[in-house]
Amino acid sequence: MCLFFNSHSVHTSNLFIFSLRCRESEIMQSPSKISGASASTTTPAVCGLPGWVDLPEGLLQSIIPLLGSFLELLAFTGTCRSWRSAFSSHPSKSTFCTLLPPLLVRPHISVHAPHLPSRSDDGHELRTCQVLDLANLKSTLRCQIPEETFEELCFAGSSYGQLICGGGKNCLVVDVFTGAKVLPPQLPFDDDTYFYSGMLTAPLTSHNSHLLVCAASNQRSIQSSLLDWPVGSDSWSELRLDDSRIEQIVEFNGQFIALDGSYRLYTLSLAPELGLQEIATVWWNGMNECPYLRPWIVVCGDMLLMVDHYITLSYDGAPVNYKAYRLDLSTVPAVWVEVKKLENYSLFIGSDVRSPAFSCTSPGRWGGRSNCLYYGYYYQPWILHGLGDEADAVWDPDNDPDLVFKRNWYIRLQPFWVYPSMFYIGQ
Repeated sequence: MCLFFNSHSVHTSNLFIFSLRCRESEIMQSPSKISGASASTTTPAVCGLPGWVDLPEGLLQSIIPLLGSFLELLAFTGTCRSWRSAFSSHPSKSTFCTLLPPLLVRPHISVHAPHLPSRSDDGHELRTCQVLDLANLKSTLRCQIPEETFEELCFAGSSYGQLICGGGKNCLVVDVFTGAKVLPPQLPFDDDTYFYSGMLTAPLTSHNSHLLVCAASNQRSIQSSLLDWPVGSDSWSELRLDDSRIEQIVEFNGQFIALDGSYRLYTLSLAPELGLQEIATVWWNGMNECPYLRPWIVVCGDMLLMVDHYITLSYDGAPVNYKAYRLDLSTVPAVWVEVKKLENYSLFIGSDVRSPAFSCTSPGRWGGRSNCLYYGYYYQPWILHGLGDEADAVWDPDNDPDLVFKRNWYIRLQPFWVYPSMFYIGQ
């Protein structure tokens, strides 16, 4: 195992090297128990050096913020039970969702892994997929996704490290890296349910987690519904939508914001009943409607951004230009204001409308670029786009000339960005 990491201090580096050596020792002793990026419930054997297992939790937790990639975190949590417990109880581990880039799952790229099981505990066939970590591209990561999600189910979204899929009357929530499954009650539709979006309001382990799905009885139906399943309950609640569909839901400043197919914004309430309240907004440049074809929203620090592109028809620069606008809620109606530069942030998006967008601060920490969009594609792993005026400077002329920049609803599961569920434990 060859790993590279930032040595923030000699003391921290020595502790991290120890955890890697313990991990390597376990791999050599019992390779069948190691599944790369797939989370393992096996506790690796500690290397026999006295005192390392008994290090104070406070000292271990002071090391955690210094780890610079998902592989380093995996090595840390895989060292022994006490180190894994220190990570699980760390009060700010969710900050890794802004300090580190999300992982890019490429479900169409199968990885040969003969030491991994070919079937899940419930007998379903598994596909071992490639996973890329932009903070450590020399590492080889992988995850196992049930084959049924490719052959029988439709992608609805991903949230808190969970893949949300459905088919017919059934819905499935599966952890991307552990394979743990949750089966909600059957949906109140016929056998050809079509899914427009899906998300969790909180981690599955949270006492107030809800699964939200926007679906229609079939793809041609003009009537769609927003469905709410309080995790662990026996049924769904339904809100029928008159003339649109919900394409995205994000949490911003303590409330849920929904974006519909006409790119109107709503606040979403779960109690006392499921409901939507439109947010009056004014488009930029005095326009009466959204000028973009398929924009998307993303929370970026203290801003709610709307981002999309327009084709430039340039022959010697970027063929597409992405712009970001932040929602100014200090006025009524709210106003979209152009953000000329994202300063110390980068954004991440996939080509399927149902895949969530992410933002990351201080991308230079892991070798990334600020004011840029990392777009996950099918054939080329990702394309780096400069936002606004930096589009031409960032564009690589060797990029695939046949790229499609408009996001869509795909039948085949597309590459998507995800943060592992371990980042949300105890949130």
